[in-house]
Amino acid sequence: MRHRVSGFKLGRTTSHRIAMTRNMAASVIEHERIITTLPKAKAVKPFVEKLVTLSKEATQHNRRRAFAQLRSKSATEKLFEVLGPRFAQRPGGYCRIIKLAKRRLGDGGERAILEFVERTPKESAPVE
Repeated sequence: MRHRVSGFKLGRTTSHRIAMTRNMAASVIEHERIITTLPKAKAVKPFVEKLVTLSKEATQHNRRRAFAQLRSKSATEKLFEVLGPRFAQRPGGYCRIIKLAKRRLGDGGERAILEFVERTPKESAPVE
């Protein structure tokens, strides 16, 4: 039973999990759509949504808080210049997870697309 167990450990050490979450969040922000496994998508989605909520108010303090979480200058800039104004009127629910039918080759893990609800139309193919 999983009573009172919170969070996703994903079979990784704490430092690996934090680094992976930061990298995936930066990829989602930069590319606006990624293909990953379902558990990873479920773990990263709340992290990204909190950053988007932070970016709705573009203060110096919020920029520093976002950079401390992401550790990527380009992702932080896009977050505050593009995504914050785009979702300014939306009260929440900035990302969605779409399950893919085809399982991952090798271990058969469930695959999913993690993307923003409103995307830039010129975006190309998703990054794996």
